[in-house]
Amino acid sequence: MTQQTNNYELLDALLRTMERGIIPATEAGVAAGNKIFGAALMRKSDLSTVLVETNNETENPLWHGEVHTLKRFYEIEGTDRPDSRDLIFLSTHEPCSMCLSAITWAGFDNFYYFFSHEDSRDSFSIPHDLKILKEVFTLEPGGYNRTNAFWKGQSIHALIDRLPEPQREELKSRAGAIRAKYDELSDVYQASKDDNAIPLN
Repeated sequence: MTQQTNNYELLDALLRTMERGIIPATEAGVAAGNKIFGAALMRKSDLSTVLVETNNETENPLWHGEVHTLKRFYEIEGTDRPDSRDLIFLSTHEPCSMCLSAITWAGFDNFYYFFSHEDSRDSFSIPHDLKILKEVFTLEPGGYNRTNAFWKGQSIHALIDRLPEPQREELKSRAGAIRAKYDELSDVYQASKDDNAIPLN
């Protein structure tokens, strides 16, 4: 099997997990007043889904999509919980500084993200990730190391762009539909966010 085939199968599984798992969970989360961020854990071995979660900041402002996913992951008992080194971490949005640290402390050696920090700020009117990186860590956008001693973070869109046709166009079409769905969810969140008690809404 070629590397391009492997990348296609991985990207197909990542998008499918968003389409069938994270988006339905996020619809329920947004209806309850939460942000649009979600995450999933998948097995490296067969790309099956272990766990899907979404933002739950109305319960606790620390329950970002990624951190809430890790909370649920560590509620899996004993041998039923896979080793984090055997898993893929999928994040709908490029993780914020807190979530980057949580992924690191939990022992993951990778993450894949669909929307960038700039998307969060510009498309979804949630600027906090970039503002915190700038104000607290004095980092400009993209200033953290996406490849380091702990993990490698990769953009799903950048990986799709490297595929040959017709695979690239097929996945771009699905990615476009996912983006359109998140635009809808963002409109719902923005219209109701003043009704919740999330500190940085």
